[in-house]
Amino acid sequence: MGNLFCCVQVDQSTVAIKEQFGKYQDVLEPGCHCVPWFLGSQLAGHLSLRVQQLDVRCETKTKDNVFVNVVASIQYRAIADKANEAFYKLSNTKGQIQAYVFDVIRASVPKLILDDVFEQKNEIAKAVEEELEKAMSAYGYEIVQTLIVDIVPDEHVKRAMNEINAAARLRVAANEKAEAEKILQIKRAEGEAEAKYLSGLGIARQRQAIVDGLRDSVLGFSVNVPGTTAKDVMDMVLVTQYFDTMKEIGASSKSSAVFIPHGPGAVKDVAQQIRDGLLQASVGH
Repeated sequence: MGNLFCCVQVDQSTVAIKEQFGKYQDVLEPGCHCVPWFLGSQLAGHLSLRVQQLDVRCETKTKDNVFVNVVASIQYRAIADKANEAFYKLSNTKGQIQAYVFDVIRASVPKLILDDVFEQKNEIAKAVEEELEKAMSAYGYEIVQTLIVDIVPDEHVKRAMNEINAAARLRVAANEKAEAEKILQIKRAEGEAEAKYLSGLGIARQRQAIVDGLRDSVLGFSVNVPGTTAKDVMDMVLVTQYFDTMKEIGASSKSSAVFIPHGPGAVKDVAQQIRDGLLQASVGH
């Protein structure tokens, strides 16, 4: 019915190309237009001004001879002011864009090793976008954005990369575990050294207290009992300690200590040995 009354409708975000007798005449904006077909006017077609997306998968080889598939996502649209150029100059827009993407990626990626390809994907995308912008603007198209959305190495390479990564992580974990064990051993040794030091201090203080007690006992006994010597007091103290020790051993049913010889007369021998040792020490000094 629209053609009967020479009226046509152009939708939003779309332009129509008007021709007269097969020659380009005008670009029709969205809305209702009169196209008198009886005067040779007609619509050659419509052109969308919406942003379109094209995903391009390109296989290439890196500098270290690894084959990868690089997936680029190209977002583009026709320029309204150059709608006639976009409509007439290109018959296969997607094929043209794909060719330029292949050219740039296959020129850029072989200069980089695999790790650098992952790190510099933004630079690769920028190079693709600049080349496309320069080439497609002459055909009435604008490149909105270019993204490198995926880089897929060969399956064997991916498996090897994962194994290398896993080995590196295991090595780090082993180093951390060894360091932790080292710290534990150091702390344990420091604790044992501190314990032995404190134990030595305790034993030294205990012995000092025993010596002080014996000295006080000897002095007190000599004062209170005239005629006694330090030797007599020491013999009496040793006998007293001997019987106290035997009493403690006899009171314990699980004691395994045995004194040889264990008679009371042995105390005299022990006392003589102690005195001899003290005398030798005095002579040595």
